Amino acid sequence: MIRVAVCGALGKMGKEVCSAVENCNETELVARIDIAGNDTFKTIEEAKNAVKIDILVDFTQPASIFENAKYCLNNGIKPVIGTTGLKDEEISYLKKLSVEKGLGCLIAPNFSTGAVLMMKFAKLASKYFDNAEIIELHHNQKKDAPSGTSIKTALMMSEENEDFTKGNCPEKETIQGSRGGISYNNIHVHSVRMPGYVASQEVLFGSDGQILKIRHDSIDRKCYMGGVMLAIKHISEHDEFIYGLENIM
Repeated sequence: MIRVAVCGALGKMGKEVCSAVENCNETELVARIDIAGNDTFKTIEEAKNAVKIDILVDFTQPASIFENAKYCLNNGIKPVIGTTGLKDEEISYLKKLSVEKGLGCLIAPNFSTGAVLMMKFAKLASKYFDNAEIIELHHNQKKDAPSGTSIKTALMMSEENEDFTKGNCPEKETIQGSRGGISYNNIHVHSVRMPGYVASQEVLFGSDGQILKIRHDSIDRKCYMGGVMLAIKHISEHDEFIYGLENIM
């Protein structure tokens, strides 16, 4: 039985993860961790001192995720990280720490299998298009922008093409930021935050005479649970660092 703790257990994603863990016959929910609850552990350290934890699933906030992950790796707990907002240098540090400790760590900007396929399709299309931009749309309670999914998508696309603005004319923004943020290899990323959305992303590719759109929409947070459980089961059996669910699908 895999002993799982969930950090951010009272959040919308945390509640879904707790339910998924409890309903799986291969996992046991040993700790709910959330600073906002009266009947939950307040910190990972408090939970660790009370129960044995094999894997910690983190859906908290960008401000706390790096320190949470470091604590886990330094204390014999394998982290599965769904919180986005980690910087490239923080991911590199966690990879180094995971290797040093010989302890598995999985970071997934998106746990939806459909979203992962969207990213893989975008990478494939990048071989054939020199112009591309990303539009990502999330609920207005999401604190980081752009989304981890869009950053990971841009990174994967950049592995196939060195410049996604070929042929563009010189530009001048009359309203600052109107062309979005510029990511890897000049991929423009546009972030929308609005009530009504859960999570959506559209990757636009263009060339003379044609437009290709690759889009994924999350309608309900349950769509992430298959990927979360896949990650838990995989990392319980492997002591490796993994960035992106596509690497175990």
